[in-house]
Amino acid sequence: MRWLLIVVLVSQASFADELSEWVNAKIALQRKGLDGAQGVPVWREDIATIPQFVPPTSLAPLVKAVRSGVVNISTRNEGTARSLGSGFVISSNGLVVTNSHVVAKAREISVRSSAGTQFTATLVGRDDSTDLALLKMTPDATVVPVTLGDSDVLNVGDWVVAIGNPFGLEMSVTNGIISARERDIGVGAYDDFIQTNALINPGNSGGPLFDMKGRVIGVTTAVSTHGQGIGFALPINLVKELIPNLLDDGRVERGWLGISVREVDGPNDSENATVDNVYPDGPAAKAGLLEGDIIETVDGRKVERYQQLLRRIGLQPPGTKVKLGIRTQKKTRVVEIELAARPASSSVQTLANSGRIDSIGLVLKESDAGLKIVAVTPGGTAESSGLQVGDQVTEINRSPVKSFRDVAMALTDPSSSDVMLIKFTRGATTRYVAVHVQ
Repeated sequence: MRWLLIVVLVSQASFADELSEWVNAKIALQRKGLDGAQGVPVWREDIATIPQFVPPTSLAPLVKAVRSGVVNISTRNEGTARSLGSGFVISSNGLVVTNSHVVAKAREISVRSSAGTQFTATLVGRDDSTDLALLKMTPDATVVPVTLGDSDVLNVGDWVVAIGNPFGLEMSVTNGIISARERDIGVGAYDDFIQTNALINPGNSGGPLFDMKGRVIGVTTAVSTHGQGIGFALPINLVKELIPNLLDDGRVERGWLGISVREVDGPNDSENATVDNVYPDGPAAKAGLLEGDIIETVDGRKVERYQQLLRRIGLQPPGTKVKLGIRTQKKTRVVEIELAARPASSSVQTLANSGRIDSIGLVLKESDAGLKIVAVTPGGTAESSGLQVGDQVTEINRSPVKSFRDVAMALTDPSSSDVMLIKFTRGATTRYVAVHVQ
């Protein structure tokens, strides 16, 4: 019995040692981030494989280098009211970029530099659709134009700096990152915003958004009222496309394809920009586009949604030749089309055979779901009010409408005035809009 007891004690000690070794090995593997059963990494700890980021110790050198090109803008309207905004000088001869709403209806425009010098500016041109305006002043030596960058190469997470005059506090500096790109926030037909968490407040409107090399990559334009740290800026590449038009004409001349487009669900939860109507004798008709064709690219750049197509075409001046990648059933082809000038309302109104509301420039189509907008007259009041192809009209002047007959009755109502109140749905959103009758 004494011999057997010794054997048992030895076995228990051996088992304890083995258990201890196994536990220690398991702990060692876990500390290395390895699955003990497979020896496969559970997480990554090799920081040498991760691109290293060294944050700047100070933004002061950048701010010092660019602030002389940033200006404060104040206006005097018909009364005594003054509006404050921001802007930036882009050329040695004194061209200034700002927001259209900053200078709308202004009778006098004053520009003050970071050095405190006051200048009188004149309006060169503005475009309400993108909220962009171009001013002209005669600068002195204290004003140094900014450098424009390339907004197409931006990445989410890039650092940015905003300089402006929030609440009249001149030359305020904030910084943050790019939170998102190509944001559609429902402001207008050409929404294509950079989203940033750099603080933007009233008075920042029209000011520059800089990258870390001191190049302007956006024009601060809007701020979300639903949360803090959510601001928006126009991409500078969009601004560069519009400036020549503003210089030549004082307004933006937009190219026109002569089609209406709807969005159709495609594979992989994507959408397709599908031709819904081709206007006779328009550029698209002459190039052979047909109803049902899917527009996949514009000049090699992919498009999926109506908004993307509208931006790519509407920002090009008439006479521009664009190459459209077209898919019909399973066949693809590339078609070159020369954009025409957007026609006057009266000529477009004759292009639809039914469902027209000529007084505001709208074409409706009856469907099982009600009345769908299938065409919007370029330059008409419906377009300027923000109505778009694909919107579903449910009320006119407080009267429910589901057919052309309903529309006729709503428009012949004795209470109708020179303003038409339209209720419509866009996706999951329902809105009202007041449209002036021409």
